[in-house]
Amino acid sequence: MRYGFVIDQTKCIGCHACTVACKAEHDIPLGAFRTWVTYTETGTFPDSRRHFQVNRCNQCANAPCVSVCPTGALFRRPDGIVDFDKSKCIGCKACVAACPYDAIYIDPDDHTAAKCNFCAHRVDRGILPACVDVCPAKAIVAGDLDDPGSLAAMLVARTAVTVRKPEQGTQPGVFYIGADSSTLDPTRAAAGPSYAFASRPDPTPVTLDASMRPEEGRRVYDAPHLRVPWGPMVSLYLWTKSLAAGIGGLGAVLVLAGVWRPDGSASLAAAAAALAFLLATVGLLVGDLKHPERFYLMFVRPQWRSWLVKGGIALTAYGVLLAAWLAADLLHRAVPAPVLVVTLAAAALSAGYSAFLFGQAEARDFWQSPLVLWHLLAQATLAGAAYVLVAGGGGATVRDLATRLLVGAVGLHLAFALAEALSHHPTREAALAARALTHGPLGRLFWGGAAGVGGVLALTALALFARTGLEPAGVLAATLALLGLLAYEHTWVQAGQSVPLS
Repeated sequence: MRYGFVIDQTKCIGCHACTVACKAEHDIPLGAFRTWVTYTETGTFPDSRRHFQVNRCNQCANAPCVSVCPTGALFRRPDGIVDFDKSKCIGCKACVAACPYDAIYIDPDDHTAAKCNFCAHRVDRGILPACVDVCPAKAIVAGDLDDPGSLAAMLVARTAVTVRKPEQGTQPGVFYIGADSSTLDPTRAAAGPSYAFASRPDPTPVTLDASMRPEEGRRVYDAPHLRVPWGPMVSLYLWTKSLAAGIGGLGAVLVLAGVWRPDGSASLAAAAAALAFLLATVGLLVGDLKHPERFYLMFVRPQWRSWLVKGGIALTAYGVLLAAWLAADLLHRAVPAPVLVVTLAAAALSAGYSAFLFGQAEARDFWQSPLVLWHLLAQATLAGAAYVLVAGGGGATVRDLATRLLVGAVGLHLAFALAEALSHHPTREAALAARALTHGPLGRLFWGGAAGVGGVLALTALALFARTGLEPAGVLAATLALLGLLAYEHTWVQAGQSVPLS
């Protein structure tokens, strides 16, 4: 059994009865929608046409929101309905970032994730979803797609139907009859400063410029949605995590190599700094939740496919190892080599797990690059080398090593950044996000901050430091590299969310 919808766009009259019925049935707050209708127009007068499309959760067989949810608040029932349990939701917004159909919102009243759940409470009583009951044109058909005798299954089998974003591999359970490309793909319809009957808010961080706008149609009516679930706190979290992983990882290498004494002040400072940045990272993660008081559910009710859960465990284990390292130094005892080796591995895992987490945000093609993991490891190396260059310890040997390492890490970071921004991208959405990274407001920060300050100026200061040995030049180079890294984190996170999903 698998429940799904067939929506006949040739019958839809754009009356919004489905939206109103859904809001009434579920008591949905103002500004939030589980089902909504968009209008697009194609052609030019007098040869123009208006198209209507009903949008909602696609009840995916391979639902990315279910995979990424750390507590199992989103789950797929045996009958195929993707439902949710508000009591388990921690408000991490990962499901919003993962849904390719822009179908999930954060309820403004209780701050938990919500979406169309096929009116599961009605289905359980043998009643059709509210939207199906009220549609005056009978444009919405609901039924068991696995039952050959159901009208929904017959329409799918005998009629030319399309689905939204089949390339995502989600196996959506909403099928459209007669849908226009300008409604199926939101990047194919340009949106102006206003809609019919309403002003248009601008929830996106980047406005697509003329060269990015499509020719297929114009969006003339839409509903507001949370386009950018992950904001500045996520960018800052990536930055502090790079520092925590880089300082602890490189510090462990220096102690293992005998450059730093295992019970010396440099080792103690590195353990303390890494632990401080790790605590800041955890604080940012928890602080960005809509329900931070439920953070513990990730550990007592984990959904093991989610990289939020795996990442949380990695950060916890890394924190325990850093605390043991710090305690040993405070007690003037040498940190055992096996502990340092495991700490190095935990640092690498803490730095790199975010690549898999962002990879689970399947709605954002720009984040699916295979370079992300290696780029995160390069960023952690950059952060660790910058810290060592500032903190010193070990004399000229450490200074020279940190300088060389920072030059290499900055160069590698810039190479990865430019590759992600300028290389060929396999999908239109990824290409549009990459263009948003390099053009407009984000482009100015990317070129001026990430590449200019964190690249050109940092390398110039490093060259001056290598030639003169002036300590201020080294500190300046490390500071510029870290500021450039922070600028890049912000532009990368925001560019990935710049392309509209509905």
